[in-house]
Amino acid sequence: MDTQGLERIDDTAWRIPRDGAMHVPAILFADAALLAEMDEKVREQIRNVATLPGIVKAAWAMPDAHWGYGFPIGGVAAFDPAQGGVVSAGGVGFDISCGVRTLLTGLRREQVQAEAERLADALFGSIPAGVGSTGRIHLNDAAMDAMLEGGASWAVGRGYGWPEDLERIEENGRMEGARPDCVSAHAKKRQRDEIGTLGSGNHYLEVQHVAAIHDPRIAGAFGLREGDVVVSIHCGSRGLGHQIGTEFLREMALAAQEYGIHLPDRELACAPIDSPVGQRYLGAMRAGINCALANRQVITHLTREVFARIFPEAEPKLLYDVSHNTCKEETHDVDGQPRRLFVHRKGATRAFGPGHPSLPAVFRDTGQPVIIGGSMGTASYILAGTAESEARAFSSACHGAGRAMSRHQSRKRWQGRALVDELAGRGILIRSPSLRGVAEEAPGAYKDVSAVVQVADRAGLAKLVARLEPMITIKG
Repeated sequence: MDTQGLERIDDTAWRIPRDGAMHVPAILFADAALLAEMDEKVREQIRNVATLPGIVKAAWAMPDAHWGYGFPIGGVAAFDPAQGGVVSAGGVGFDISCGVRTLLTGLRREQVQAEAERLADALFGSIPAGVGSTGRIHLNDAAMDAMLEGGASWAVGRGYGWPEDLERIEENGRMEGARPDCVSAHAKKRQRDEIGTLGSGNHYLEVQHVAAIHDPRIAGAFGLREGDVVVSIHCGSRGLGHQIGTEFLREMALAAQEYGIHLPDRELACAPIDSPVGQRYLGAMRAGINCALANRQVITHLTREVFARIFPEAEPKLLYDVSHNTCKEETHDVDGQPRRLFVHRKGATRAFGPGHPSLPAVFRDTGQPVIIGGSMGTASYILAGTAESEARAFSSACHGAGRAMSRHQSRKRWQGRALVDELAGRGILIRSPSLRGVAEEAPGAYKDVSAVVQVADRAGLAKLVARLEPMITIKG
């Protein structure tokens, strides 16, 4: 991205001044190197977001931002319903509540290395992955609605996990305000057999070891030690979330015209928060969040079953579960006054700091864990929310590395089999039903996650706590 027209705020933030139809400025979090790597479409899209009605304070792009549908991926914006604020399906994305959870196994790296092949095969055999993958759970109409209302709480109630898991999930595992009646029959049909599955794309289950501790105090509170083995699960709401996004984007494009909202890009389709379509979307989107939380909870149960067979002494405990494609109603300080806002985080993670009343007691002194997933074969990171992030971006942080090239470009450049062999030579075992999918997710197709995390840390969006390195990756 060209820096012409940008105002440098500091070494990690740049401002696009308000002009034309923009209601607020736009702010890009990046150092000079990451900014240079961002495509110009990010500038265009985040400026467009700043033109939407009722937007508050600024439109933000996180350090991993790249071109998305309507909003850039890595885009954050908050809207005030009292000021005519809108909700946008494009500001949430198609994979509603795609997110990451990390489990603490209590095992050491050398223990797992001794059984790595066996563990990789067992995980791959037990957790369905890939396009169209289906699981062992079939949901009838009543069970579907119960899952969409109950989220991870529904899953735990059916024996998929432990009650103590719930306090370590955003919203305590259940998003209030979900309305299964606002989810179409077709969306429900797509999800009927997909609970407990990873899906495809950049989703994964990864066995990792803690390679470095950057903040010993917070790492200790999180239960992380160098050399420990953890498991991270990255997936979302599968076909149901995609269908909700598809349907409401069409409906919101018409609704925007009806409400006199000028859209600089049709992909920014939106509706007033308090309108009938806005309320129906929020009900359906919250049901999609619960679907994703239930999905990750069932996969957690399947993962624990595998570990129990190979490592009977292990009892993988949940560190935390965070989502990064959501719109959530939150109270934030604006000009010294608390205001009820609807915060869109598309490819961005909530990062509440120490003392936030929404956090469980165990994280009140540290801030919430912020899990930043890497690309296949690269590091992932655990960070912690900060008080400073509230002022900088309504308590938001980045979510991953961010793509540097398209999947088509990746397939032209890399071969899946060669990548599997290369990573095996580095001690990283890959299991996937699709070598084409492996090529699409090549490490080189993504930005440098370490550079992204360093900017997030320096910008005060979240505090760097620990670096994780992969040992086994199950890919869709």
